[in-house]
Amino acid sequence: MKARKITAIVLCAIFALAGCQPEPEVPDTGLAGYDPNLIKNAEAACIEDGGRFGKGGLGGSFICYQNMKDANQYCTSASDCEGVCLARSNTCSPVKPLFGCNEVLTRMGARTTLCLE
Repeated sequence: MKARKITAIVLCAIFALAGCQPEPEVPDTGLAGYDPNLIKNAEAACIEDGGRFGKGGLGGSFICYQNMKDANQYCTSASDCEGVCLARSNTCSPVKPLFGCNEVLTRMGARTTLCLE
């Protein structure tokens, strides 16, 4: 009878200790460095830099649009502009980035098509 009591006590002790195991490690979900305020912070930085923040391109990503200081000024090549030199009007682009397909002048003054989607 005494042996049964001792066996029962030992078994209870083993089960009690089994419950004291450390928690398993949390698996890596790949979110290290995730910033829940990323868009809000990017918008604040864009506005502080004088830009406009909004969606753009085919993917609808958030973009910081910068107004060009030399917007609409005459140009003959890309090196004349902060942004791009628009070939059709020979003027500097009003904003950067400039989405869609646009005829632009390269640094050498050659006409080419630039597409940003």
